[in-house]
Amino acid sequence: MAPSSFELVLVGFILLLPFLYEASRTFRYYFKFLVYYGIVTFAAIVLIPVFLLRPRNIKNLVLSSYLCIHISRLLGLRWELRGKENLDKDVACIIVANHQSSLDLLGMFKLWPLMDRCTAIAKKEVFYAWPFGLAAWLAGIIFIDRLNSDKARSVINTASKESKDNKFKLWIFPEGTRHNTGEVHPFKKGAFHAAINAQLPILPVVFSSYYFLSNEEKRFDSGHIVITTLPLIPTKGLTKDDVEALMEKTRNVMSDVFHATSREIQLSLPSIGPCIE
Repeated sequence: MAPSSFELVLVGFILLLPFLYEASRTFRYYFKFLVYYGIVTFAAIVLIPVFLLRPRNIKNLVLSSYLCIHISRLLGLRWELRGKENLDKDVACIIVANHQSSLDLLGMFKLWPLMDRCTAIAKKEVFYAWPFGLAAWLAGIIFIDRLNSDKARSVINTASKESKDNKFKLWIFPEGTRHNTGEVHPFKKGAFHAAINAQLPILPVVFSSYYFLSNEEKRFDSGHIVITTLPLIPTKGLTKDDVEALMEKTRNVMSDVFHATSREIQLSLPSIGPCIE
């Protein structure tokens, strides 16, 4: 039987893929994100029935990590962890991390098996991105409505108290919105209010610059990212009057590490010629 027109077009497209991938920066950008989201979606579909056996159990996130941790290799990303000794499994704390891209999730996959018991705060819009959102909810991710600040603050405060009582870590992105601009942007106060209210220490986590990624230029190259987990910042004895100082202290130390590790990575890169477009 002669191949159909569709089969011929499909074969032709597959044969063109390597050329398009190497020759077009824009194609490579969209193709890598397609692979990323495609595998995460497939993993969510596979894991949902498993998660239903123990719904809302945060250890489901460790299982997710084992299944998805290899995505980084396919995308040409290498994560280097520093400060592993600060990820004590038995210490409840609030993790604050800088937020540059949805790729942050891949860095979190590297850390979850080491932390064992950790969940994260996410915007409620993520929940509606099924099947990923449903899998995330079943894995114990806590969703908040960022447009309702009072309710969001209440959810975070409740989660922080549960973190202290049940000895798990709570991951929050205090910048609120993703910014891939080479800076650690100003923080919102929610995580720091919650930490002081529950008298939980802050654990800063810093992802070095995503120099390899640019949404404006449609560029997604291979890259090396340093994840630095810093020593705990205590909150014992602090009150709501100390929120601003705690927030600034945390942001300053994270910004210093961000710039230092980002500069180190940039200096280690070979010089790269112009991209073909």
